[in-house]
Amino acid sequence: MGDRIIRIAVNGATGRMGRNQHLARSLIPLRDQGGLALPDGSRLIPEPVLVGRNPEKLAEAAAAHNVRRWTCDLREVLDDPEVEIYFDAQTTGRRAEAVEAALAAGKAVYCEKPLAGDAAAARRLLALAERAGVKHGIVADKLFLPGLRGLRALVDRGFFGRILSVRGEFGYWVFEGPDPEAQRPAWNYRAEEGGSIILDMFPHWQYVVEDLFGEIESVCALGQTHIPVRYEDGEAYRATADDAAYAVMRLREGAVVQINSSWTTRVYRDELAMFLVDGVDGSAVAGLRECLWQDRAATPRPVWNPDVPNPIDFRAGWTAVEQPPSDNGFKLQWEAFLRHLAAGEPFPWTFAGAVRGLELVEAAMLSWRERRWVDLAEVRP
Repeated sequence: MGDRIIRIAVNGATGRMGRNQHLARSLIPLRDQGGLALPDGSRLIPEPVLVGRNPEKLAEAAAAHNVRRWTCDLREVLDDPEVEIYFDAQTTGRRAEAVEAALAAGKAVYCEKPLAGDAAAARRLLALAERAGVKHGIVADKLFLPGLRGLRALVDRGFFGRILSVRGEFGYWVFEGPDPEAQRPAWNYRAEEGGSIILDMFPHWQYVVEDLFGEIESVCALGQTHIPVRYEDGEAYRATADDAAYAVMRLREGAVVQINSSWTTRVYRDELAMFLVDGVDGSAVAGLRECLWQDRAATPRPVWNPDVPNPIDFRAGWTAVEQPPSDNGFKLQWEAFLRHLAAGEPFPWTFAGAVRGLELVEAAMLSWRERRWVDLAEVRP
């Protein structure tokens, strides 16, 4: 027993997700708390190696987080036998090539979603990972949030009875610029650079829906580019990717899921993402932080009469799911992947799930293009 250092190449370390979620809120706190306790009593201490394209930004990030090593040479890191894990938080268009190189170098690979720009490329990476015999994983951070963990607890105990429907609302207003400037980079709105809210968010909705409620059988989707001109660094550019998407999904067991995703909506709800689940025996509403339930006994009996003030406080009949304090969702999944690597504990969020997420993306895109329902089986080889 004792401490063991595990070196992790973090590619895309200066980007929004790489630096904020995976470094500042996950790997650095895990390192600074003395590492991850393993079942045998030892501790696994992550040591990030920052990888990117901008040496000035890398040096600044390394200094800010007390990271010893950074580089713009991915090959150097992949050739280093002391680096055991490759993590990718680059833009979508750069991911598949780098992941393939990491697999060829025999590294365990964990990466942001989507795994690739299309399902065929993701299937290829899955096959390469299995052939190499390395451990692999994809980020599924939403499942580790307190709100959805509360929802999972209700599902597991059969609270809902037969689930009838799920309705999700996600999004916020991303300013188009130049004043105030946008909160997201321009590539998110350029289809030719991998931008698209469907490509970005539907892989999330796939694992949320299928992990909690059941297999998605078919989808009917509409994408929109609501704001065709945006600005970055004061310069106008044409948005070619969808900035909002509206989808209905049918699950194999019969439930209906509706999810709206938008970077062109102003928030009038408790959290940026919320899910309302209705079942025969009860309902629940979950956000990122909280989950509340209402059973049959607490369900009100409203009467439609718009001519008088509403006599019912509809929010009063809901009860919060009691949960212990929770750590950052990205950090919790990092811990699960590290335990999977070092102690062989199960880790179900593999490249196979990443393929499934991109199949939902392609089915949604086909539905939008052809204006029809699409079975996910249609987009599989």
